[in-house]
Amino acid sequence: MKKVGVKGWIGRGLLLLLALFLVWNVWMLLHITAWRWINPSSTAFMAVQLERLQETNPDAQLEFEWVDYEKISPNLKRALVASEDAKFLEHEGFDWEGMQTAWEKNIKKGRIVAGGSTISQQLAKNLFLSSSRNPLRKVEEAILTVMIEAVWDKRRIFEVYLNVIEWGDGVFGAQAAAQHYYKTSAAKLSSSQAAKLASMVTNPRYFDKNRSDRRLLRKTAIIQRRMGYADIP
Repeated sequence: MKKVGVKGWIGRGLLLLLALFLVWNVWMLLHITAWRWINPSSTAFMAVQLERLQETNPDAQLEFEWVDYEKISPNLKRALVASEDAKFLEHEGFDWEGMQTAWEKNIKKGRIVAGGSTISQQLAKNLFLSSSRNPLRKVEEAILTVMIEAVWDKRRIFEVYLNVIEWGDGVFGAQAAAQHYYKTSAAKLSSSQAAKLASMVTNPRYFDKNRSDRRLLRKTAIIQRRMGYADIP
């Protein structure tokens, strides 16, 4: 039998990693394809947060209730587009100009103060990944974003996004957020309520506990002024 050298083992290892990477992405693509018609009941972010909550309270449950797109207030839709992704209907998953602007802001501040992620990128991360900022995770996020944009239309992307993003400590989706903060339904959110919810998305657990934070109130006012210009699916 021919002896395998170090280079041979390295080559085999790389092939195995490539095979695992391909299998993982095929598995993700199957999920994305199924979720074109079936509503996801949980996400990677939800699983992590539920595990965290149950470490201190084994009976803890997430606040989450799916609602169809037409049962979510246009105010919230416009607020989120105005806040998170003004070019949502124009791009194919990536806002290159927005990413450049975010990069320049981060360089100027010497720390991460802006992300530049589109709604599609945020959704890919929430569905499948962690909150880690390592380069490999960003590569996987980009691949998943391309898959989501290829398989779903913009309305479906936005519908899933509205239903699964984190909005507080154990609070996920528009319906749970509307009930948690305003004791109402997602369909009945006013312009000011929607703007405030949209302003919470960047740091939802912090703002859940600090609802009168001056930065939150300032951003809410800015979003509310921009909502009238936001295009939604």
